[in-house]
Amino acid sequence: MSKGESGDSGMSIQTLENQVIIRNEKFIEKGKQLKPQLHETIVKPTSIVEIKADTEVIHGWRSEVAAPASTLANYKYGKNDSFILDFGDHQVGYLTINLRPAGSPPDAPLKLKLTIGEMPVEMAEPFENYNGWLSSSWLQEETIFVDVLPAVISLPRRYSFRYVKFEVIDTSPKYQVVFESVECKAVTSANLNAVEKISHQDAELQRMDEISIKTLADCMQDVFEDGPKRDRRLWLGDLRLQALANYETFRDNELVKRCLYLFAGVPDEKGNVSANVFVAPKLIADDTYFFDYSLFFAASLHDYYFATSDLETLKELWPTAYRQVELALERLGENNILKDSDNSWSFIDWVEGLNKQAPSQGVLIYTMKQAIRLAEELNIPEKNNLEERLEEIIEATKTHLWDQEQQFFISGSDHQISWASQIWMVLAGVLTKEENSKLMKRLLKEKPTVGIATPYMYHHLIEALLVSGEKELAIAEMKSYWGGMIQDGADTFWELYDPKNKDFSPYGSHLINSYCHAWSCTPTYLIRKYNL
Repeated sequence: MSKGESGDSGMSIQTLENQVIIRNEKFIEKGKQLKPQLHETIVKPTSIVEIKADTEVIHGWRSEVAAPASTLANYKYGKNDSFILDFGDHQVGYLTINLRPAGSPPDAPLKLKLTIGEMPVEMAEPFENYNGWLSSSWLQEETIFVDVLPAVISLPRRYSFRYVKFEVIDTSPKYQVVFESVECKAVTSANLNAVEKISHQDAELQRMDEISIKTLADCMQDVFEDGPKRDRRLWLGDLRLQALANYETFRDNELVKRCLYLFAGVPDEKGNVSANVFVAPKLIADDTYFFDYSLFFAASLHDYYFATSDLETLKELWPTAYRQVELALERLGENNILKDSDNSWSFIDWVEGLNKQAPSQGVLIYTMKQAIRLAEELNIPEKNNLEERLEEIIEATKTHLWDQEQQFFISGSDHQISWASQIWMVLAGVLTKEENSKLMKRLLKEKPTVGIATPYMYHHLIEALLVSGEKELAIAEMKSYWGGMIQDGADTFWELYDPKNKDFSPYGSHLINSYCHAWSCTPTYLIRKYNL
């Protein structure tokens, strides 16, 4: 996901012509040494399906079983013939196709087109009609020429999918082709046997837990990817949430550690950690920086340490974490409130027109509290300075950002009231637990116009309800949101979901949306951590 690119969300592209990266080869090497082994599983399709138009389902298309996949080898396909395979569940991996000719000896190459997708809509709507602003090269398709038959074709690219459409563009009038078998070598670094299964009395929460775990597993590759279909890289905001879900499920703490070292290995000349990194062809820091994401390095280190008690890693990475807090504090004005700026300085969420000042102030307070806890563990003097600054910042926040008359936190020069501002101030603990409870109930009742766009912010809404003691409200919101995804056919949780506008995409087309996405995997964390 290109969180720094521009679109309907109002985000703007970040490009830095003179970006200077200070590579820490010791950290980079540690990250390399922690590269995980991928587990491979051979998965075969379950059925041959047809895609039917249906205005009652999401995107207007549904799949219908036409025949068992085991009958595939009984059919012969010639020019302009096609079929669609359903693998029964979401897969991330590599396709292998076993073909043979039928009829006369093949006197021309086979031209075969594959369309590969996570949702039925990707099988139904031609990619040629795509008009979104993200690159169309993310749409998953292949055109293959096979000169010699029979053949076993192993596609080199990794795909994220449930459905595969096969179109025979041409053979020759003298022969047809038979698809003896099609299979996927599914890959993940997650050890599925490591997860302690729960038996929940609430079937909906049970299913939510299972789909969350599947979503997380499919995003666990060489690193914690944000989405195996699109972007396929390591983002700090996604990492923080994936790691929390991981501590409650797979407990692959070495993968979290690897990701932390990779980020710490490529700061800029100020010590600022990039919002995301690429790991191939080598470790590269992207030229996108977000105020909140950089702070989440400290938050992620905090969560890692208290999950593992790994003091050595804490000592090594503390300077990087502390530097993110120092840089963040430089953004404060004389009144100890963050200086507001254009829409791309902090991520927070993809809501059109969202002012980022107050929610980012909440993130700063939230992260400073975690940094103080780490400083206590290390028994270092930075603790006292952080505590003094934190007290000043909280006092300023109450003075300047709390609207006593409206009983909401306000943001920016227009005094905007948004969901994000209230949620992050609750998570930051600016008010008492009782006041937080009243604020969250008021938020759900009054529903400010500037709302929530992504599962990322919905996670924070649910956690804000939970830390406020509103467990039943939290469960109800989870069932409405992630439960809605399940009702709409999710077998892994999606990057984007708006129950009121199910065609929503900040990219201009739901074809390019990711339907297995890291920041949507957290129901398993919420269910297990808070004993829901």
